[in-house]
This record gives sequence, structure tokens and C-alpha cells, in this order.
Amino acid sequence: MTSRKKNKKTLLSGFLKNVTIKKPHNVRAGYTYTGIIDMTRRMLSEAEGYGLLKENGIPVPGFSVVLTRSEAAAAADKLGYPLVMKVVSPQIIHKSDAGGVVTGILSAADAENAFDTISSRVKAFDPSANISGFILEEQKKKGLEILIGGRIDPTFGKIITVGMGGTLVELIRDVSIRVLPVSSGDINAMIQELQAYPLIRGFRNEPARDMEGLITLIDAVARFFMQSPDMAEFDLNPVFLYEKGACVVDARIYLTDDSNAYHTLQKKPLPPGILNIKSIALVGASPEPNKVGYAVLRNLLAFPGRLYPVNPKHQTILGRTVYPSLTSIPDQVDIAVVVVPARSVPQIVEEAGKKGILFVIIISSGFRESGEAGMYLEQQVMLMAEKYGIRIMGPNCLGLMLPLQGINTTFDPISPKPGTIAFISQSGAIISTIVDWSLPEEIGFSAVISVGNQADLSFEDFLRFAGNDPNTRAIILYIEEIHDGKRFMEIAHEITPKKPVVAIKSGSSRIGQMTAASHTGSLSGSFEVYQAAFWQSGIIPVRSMREAFQTAELLSSEGYPRGIRAIVISNAGGFAVLSSDYAEQFGIELVDFPAPLLKELDAILPADWNRRNPIDMVGDASADRFAHTFDVMIKNQDLWDIAFVIAVPSAISDPIRVANELVRFSKNTHKMIVGCMIGGDSMKTPLRILRDSGIPNFPDLEDAFKAVGNICHYLCWEEYHGKRCHPA
Repeated sequence: MTSRKKNKKTLLSGFLKNVTIKKPHNVRAGYTYTGIIDMTRRMLSEAEGYGLLKENGIPVPGFSVVLTRSEAAAAADKLGYPLVMKVVSPQIIHKSDAGGVVTGILSAADAENAFDTISSRVKAFDPSANISGFILEEQKKKGLEILIGGRIDPTFGKIITVGMGGTLVELIRDVSIRVLPVSSGDINAMIQELQAYPLIRGFRNEPARDMEGLITLIDAVARFFMQSPDMAEFDLNPVFLYEKGACVVDARIYLTDDSNAYHTLQKKPLPPGILNIKSIALVGASPEPNKVGYAVLRNLLAFPGRLYPVNPKHQTILGRTVYPSLTSIPDQVDIAVVVVPARSVPQIVEEAGKKGILFVIIISSGFRESGEAGMYLEQQVMLMAEKYGIRIMGPNCLGLMLPLQGINTTFDPISPKPGTIAFISQSGAIISTIVDWSLPEEIGFSAVISVGNQADLSFEDFLRFAGNDPNTRAIILYIEEIHDGKRFMEIAHEITPKKPVVAIKSGSSRIGQMTAASHTGSLSGSFEVYQAAFWQSGIIPVRSMREAFQTAELLSSEGYPRGIRAIVISNAGGFAVLSSDYAEQFGIELVDFPAPLLKELDAILPADWNRRNPIDMVGDASADRFAHTFDVMIKNQDLWDIAFVIAVPSAISDPIRVANELVRFSKNTHKMIVGCMIGGDSMKTPLRILRDSGIPNFPDLEDAFKAVGNICHYLCWEEYHGKRCHPA
């Protein structure tokens, strides 16, 4: 270790005072604690912060800390003019609000006066504030104000925030977030994501700012943060950005004990083939229709493999032989489903271990989610599971549905139809609702998985399972909480190059933002960090379940388009106009038609067609006109990536023929075809034709453009970061 590193470590550790860390009571068995809860942190003085930043090559003003009026005068002459004086007080977070800043100091006498002024203002603002000194620093020429911040997120670890700075930062909230580590390319993208990026590039009469210098500074700050285990949070606001160079002119840094550094035990992956199930035992099977054990057994009667109900009080239930215990079953059992009261579950898991069952689904509730006693029971379950090498799904989960295997271990009264979408959810109620909704919508599933408390198997494990499942073409995640953010991102990085993953995260963590101690904490709440982690992992984030399924169904059917160039073909002028608005709103590029293509279209369309994209074929468009337009677009398909086909009922058009022509159009291109056949009863048969051919249809035009816009946003992200590896 170099002396510089030693000095930094000693300096950081020496700043800590009365740091305490409380380990939360609900840490899962088999895991090392990875969060920061009930922690006392110490904020460095601005001078201490400047010292650390300067040591790590980050530009800061020249400065000096003074304790008296005379020291202020002497230091001022030594530093040179103009100067700024600020109060140093752990109780004064926002110095300007307390009157703790004086600018424009041009002489030693000004420095003495500033000393007196700040002293009186701060005492009037907060009589209990402890003034430990005053910092005199060079008054830098004002530049464009930038914010650079960082903190430790309890799920994903260290993150960095970049945005437009100044006193209105919380109001403007123009920021970009990344989970560390980041590359210079990531930083470049973060800056360009800002709404105020044109100010950096040069706006109107304002000069362009030093983009490369800003990237270099942010990179240095990110590396410093990553390499400093003692640093919990920092807020550099503002950073003045000039035409050449940049300088940090205010720094707030929080330290904590390095013993809370984020570590997690390496989990064993879910063994391949463990969900290729041939036999199931149901512990807690019941003959009473109002019991969960009855509902689950009723669903499992359709399972084509061997089914073993377990209940010591009964010999037969629903015509099936019942066994008194797991160990009394004469044959090998692949999985056990448990629906007995929570207090009995640890014993059942031990029985499963003795029987050699390696996968246990615990539907029972009354564990960690119910308080201290339940947390203790969950720990006992995990101790038994670890003893026998059992993998646990749940507890407090709805269960598992694998429609292609005829498996439904849930108590949901409805089983979904087979399909190509895997749905992994933390909410059992949402699963029940979605499955019920999916039947009339004719959406099928390759798997429906409820993760529950994630005591052992978690989102990451089932994401990997779905990613490797040959029957799954798209994955949807409904997430309330990820326990191990780093592992989640690593596995998502493995899966998303092979299959699209769409995620919806509930909650925006407003309480966490309300308690934040700095700009960074208030701007990078849990919800925003999840969104950043999704993008970095190749996951498409959406805001509603409807949006999630529409996006996933489109990708499951059509795959990723090669780009975002779109054409719109419509027999309704109003919808053609709306499609232009939606394309702009959702980031879809409507291509301009070159002259040769316009000439071809002129030959088949009425003289009064609009001669641009979107194509308005006029209200008397027949199925033949659709067919001829499709033929021209098939011939010129190198000019576009996505086609929206809008068809509404009319006295001239034949919707059934239009649907068949749309199917032919799809089969003769290698592009994304999006059906928008809009109407009532007259569209029922056409929609059946599209479904049978695997072509998605959107009865609402905005939904179609929103789903495609999500995909285009993702394509632009991947293209910018050089990560496009999806087969077109």
C-alpha cells in the first residue's frame, strides 16, 4: 500500500465519531447483512472535504480555515482576492439559508467584517449551532452550475447522480443516475440525458462548456467514491463548469464505518432441471372447500405426473390416496408444496430433507412479513433447508404455475393457458388478477412464479430459470423489493442479450426521499435507482401492468426491430394524424419517403392521398388498396424497421381480407408489424386471424405507440452504449 493510500485511510477513519450500526432483525438466514440502517454518520467540514477531493485530483478552490478575526485577515491576504467566507458548523447544512456565506471579499478588512456578519447571522438563525470555524476560499468565476452526488443504496450499493446544480436543484430535479461502477461512455450518456444538456453543448449566445473536462471530473469522483469504503454519501453542488475546466465550489461528504461495506454470500444457482417436475407432494391437503389445501389440491388434479396429498387426518381426498407424512410416501418426490400453519413448517422442511426432496414451495404465511415471531420461524425454516440442501420458494407466496407441464400449485381458481411469456411477481394478488385477465385477452404463459418473501430463491434465480427456458420468449417482472441488487444486475446482464425482460417497480420511496440529508439523497430515491439499474441491466422499465404485457407480448411475437424507423399505413385520416403525434411523443422516427417510393405509391393510391408518412389511403380504401400498399412496402422494406397498420371499419373495406393481407405482409418482411385494427363486432374475426398468426393487435392506438416507444427507447440506449446484441 502506498503512503498516499495509507494517509487517505487514516484521514477517513480519524474523522469518524460515535458511529453505530444496528443490524436489522429481518436479515435472511445464510446472508451477510448488506444494508445501512439506523446509522450515525459524520459530515466532514468543507475544508476536510476539499482536502480529500484535492488529494484525489479533483479541482477545488484554494482555501484556509480560520478561528478568529485576525486569522481571517491574515489568511485573506495570503490567499488573494476576491474571496468567499462560509461558516463551518455541523448543525448548519444549508449555509446560504442560515446567512452563513459572504461573497465578494476584497480586503483584509472585508474578511474581518464578514467574520462578524456570519457570526451574528448564524447565531440568530440557530442559537444552538456550534460554530467550529470559518472557511475562506477563492471566489471562483461563476460557471454553469452542475451537481455531482453519490450515496449507498440499500439494494444496489454505490450510485452516482449527475444533474443541473444550484439552489433550485430539488425543484428542477434534472438528474441522471447510475449504479457504480461506470465507464466514461456511461458518464457521457448521463450528461446527454439531462434536459439542460443544450446549456453544456452551447445554447443560443452561451458558449459551449468543457464536456470532456466534466466527464474527466465525474470519472475521478466516481473512482474516488468506489475506492473509499468509509464514504457513505457526498454532494458536490455546485460544480462550476467553464469553457475550459471545472471546479468544485461546495462539498458535503458523509463518512461511516467501513465495517458496513456491502458483501453478500455467493448463492448456489437453481439446479438445472429442478423444475422439470414428475412428482408433487402437497402437505396440508384438505377435503374442506374453504381451505387453501383443498384449492391447491383441486388445481393439482390436472397434473399428469404423480400426486401425493399429505394429511395425517384423512385417508382419501378428492379421490386421491392421502399419506400421513412426507416420509411415508413410498416413491421419490420432486417437489413439496406446503400449506400448513407457519408454526409447523420447520418440521415439514426437515421431513422433506429426510425424504430427499430438494425443492419446497411454502405457500403458508405468518413469517417475516408478520413480525418478530414470524421472522424467527423463517430463520428456522432456512436453517433446516441449509442442513439438507433444500431450495425454498417463498414463504408467503402464491406458488408456481407451469402451464406447459400442467402444473398449478397455487390456490388461484383459474389456470392460465400455455404461452411464451414468463411472469415473475412479488404480489400473489397481482398474479391472480393478471391470470384472470389473460384468459379473455388470450395471453398465454410459459411460467407464472410468485417469489413471496424470497427467503432463499429470489427474483434473480427465477429470472435465470426463465432466461434459460426454451419455452419462454419474453419475461415480465413485477417488483416490490430486490434483496441483492448486484446479483440481480449480473443475472439480468446474462439474460437480456438473449431474451427481452420488462419490469414494473411499485413505489417511489417518497418517505426515503423525505428523510434524505442531502440533495443527492432527495433526488436519487429508491424508485429512481431501480429505474437506472433496469436500464443498465438491459431491462425495459414500464409504469403499468397493461404497458408491461403489451410491450412483452409485442416482443414475444415480433422480437426486436433493427431500428426505430417507422411507417404508418391507415385508412383513417384522423388516426394517421394522431399517429404522428404519438410517434413524436414516444420517440419513434417516422421516415421521410424518398421520391422513387412516392412515385410507386402515386401509382396505386388516389390522387388526393397525402403523399407522406403516415400514409392516409383515404376513407374508401379497400382490401386491395391495403394489399397494393403492402406490396410496395415489402419491396422497399430496407427503408423502414416498424410498420403500424391502422384499419377501421368502413362500407368499402373488408376487415377479414385486410387481416389476411396483413398476415401476408408480415410473412414477407423481416420487420416488426404492429396491428391496429380498431372497431367492435366487425373486427372479432379479423382479430382472431391475427392472433392465430401471432401478430399482436392494439385496439387503442396510443397503447400501440407507447409499447413500441418503450422498445425504441431501449434500442437507442443499447445502440448508444454499444450493447446491441439481440438478433433482429
